[in-house]
Amino acid sequence: MAVCSVCDKKRVTGNNVSHANNKTKRVFLPNLQRVKVQTDHGVRRAYVCTRCLRSGKIKKAV
Repeated sequence: MAVCSVCDKKRVTGNNVSHANNKTKRVFLPNLQRVKVQTDHGVRRAYVCTRCLRSGKIKKAV
């Protein structure tokens, strides 16, 4: 699975808990988008989470 190139956010594991308190494993996935990013080495494609996109932590390439 991909990881956010800005904040290193990745998948996290936890439990589904039913009403009867049965626990089964589950995975929480970040909302990652593949975008063109302006870097020192030119324009690159990178996986960036929507939190970093919204807060302006990267410069999107046109």
